[in-house]
Amino acid sequence: MPDMDRNTPFAFDGLDRVFHERARLGIVTSLAGQPEGLSFSSLKSLCGLTDGNLNRHLAVLEEAGHVEIEKGYDGKRPQTRCRLTGRGRAAFAAYLEALEGVLQKANQAAGSETVMRSWKERPA
Repeated sequence: MPDMDRNTPFAFDGLDRVFHERARLGIVTSLAGQPEGLSFSSLKSLCGLTDGNLNRHLAVLEEAGHVEIEKGYDGKRPQTRCRLTGRGRAAFAAYLEALEGVLQKANQAAGSETVMRSWKERPA
């Protein structure tokens, strides 16, 4: 996590806005565990998004270089496959590290370990 100005310790500049959006966070998290990627329909189901919504969020991620989209066929049926790029994986890892720093600062601000402990002990 980049060093923050002492005057703005809660600015959280390390949180990449491309990832820090609920739908895109769901998309990237879904893709992170799938090196071969996922079909558009699988990703849509996993994230609970409509076709148009998923298309728009994938476009943002693709424009940032985090996701690659391949259009092809499964037999005679068109199929779109999405996967994280190497750059996307590295950026997502940096985002998660920054997010962990946010949780640590939240714990410090709360004066206890409650926030981090709750996060680590939550059901998978």
